[in-house]
Amino acid sequence: MDNRNIITEIIESMGLGDFSQATIRDIQALSKQIEEKAGMPVIHLEMGVPGLQPSEIALKAEQKALEEGCATIYPPNGGIPRIKNASSQFVKAFIGVDIDPLCCIPTTGSMQGTFATFTAIYHACAGTKKDTVLLIQPGFPVQTTQCDVIGLKHVGLDIHDYRGDALIAKLDEILSAGNINSIVYSNPNNPSWVCFTEDELKGIGQLADKYDVIVLEDLAYFAMDFRRDLSHPFEAPYQATVAKYTDNYVLWVSGSKAFSYAGQRIGVTCISNKLYHRVYEPLASKFGVGEFGNFFCNRLMYTLSSGTTHSVQHAMAALMEAACEGKYNFLDDVKEYGRRAKFMKEVLLSNGFYLVYDNDMGAPLADGFYFTVQYPGMNDLQLTRELMYYGIAVYPLDTMGSNEQGVRICTSFFKKEQEAMFKERIEAFKANH
Repeated sequence: MDNRNIITEIIESMGLGDFSQATIRDIQALSKQIEEKAGMPVIHLEMGVPGLQPSEIALKAEQKALEEGCATIYPPNGGIPRIKNASSQFVKAFIGVDIDPLCCIPTTGSMQGTFATFTAIYHACAGTKKDTVLLIQPGFPVQTTQCDVIGLKHVGLDIHDYRGDALIAKLDEILSAGNINSIVYSNPNNPSWVCFTEDELKGIGQLADKYDVIVLEDLAYFAMDFRRDLSHPFEAPYQATVAKYTDNYVLWVSGSKAFSYAGQRIGVTCISNKLYHRVYEPLASKFGVGEFGNFFCNRLMYTLSSGTTHSVQHAMAALMEAACEGKYNFLDDVKEYGRRAKFMKEVLLSNGFYLVYDNDMGAPLADGFYFTVQYPGMNDLQLTRELMYYGIAVYPLDTMGSNEQGVRICTSFFKKEQEAMFKERIEAFKANH
């Protein structure tokens, strides 16, 4: 039995069908079986998991905190003073906005931060018409799952055909219905890697004020728009943000990608000073805590996990402190993702593939953690399956809220020693299609 028959048999045995219901974990499990049963090493481009070593700064800080006994003490619900102060400084140094330390809350990864934020909004808007989250897509599919788990309604807007003035006009149209309580997006975007312009962010901020909605800005890929050098603290250019244009915002800063500290599950939810102290009557009447930020810390973080792991708060704080002092350039290491993306794009585009989200308001996309491609004559599910026969694992866009056909490529696990293999397999793919 040749490899193609073996792979077909594996796919059928797993019940993946046309891949329309396959999760990233399903594709990962399929890849493992192909490696074991077909003896074919798989090039893993499906997983959005960091592939770089973390800084010694974090490792030493966490080790020191453990040695000094932090493991025996519950952390405060809202975070230890060190990380709250470091986060406030970091936001000032690299985003250029002022957020009080009180309003910076460490969470068990940004995943917990997003879940807690959605939950807070769900309860803050209870009994009102504002019962729906607007997700700017394509986007992180787990966020829609979180909304489903909470019972929060959600709708999506694919930005493929809406950029610039068209985006703001479309958002205005959607928000005018009065049922939207928040807008969610990542910047840079997962998976397209487009980045909103200052004009777009200004427009979003103005609409947030006009319709009283909260903008939830996912900065999972913080400062990883490598077209500009965003690595110098307290100097422009800064990470682009809606926070310059409205006080109705929450920023999620993750330790996973930019700091390569994913396994320790640490992020910081930064709530604007105004929103933190805003009193919502439904929160006050049901929970006895009306302030949005106070509810987030002392009802949600308390009941979810009683705060964030004590030692990892010291690790994240140490990284932020070193970055603010100019002693640690956190972007130096992650620029490797851009190098990998540049190589893979060149191979794919020279062999008949094309970019799906192919430009950023007329400018070339940055090379970074993700990009999107398609092959003529196939839909995204067919391409996902067909590339498996060549030992290349990817993820279809239709599972990420996109209306476009294509697949997401993640650069994090791609190794330099795989370059020749990748080129050979893509050339073989083209020869057979």
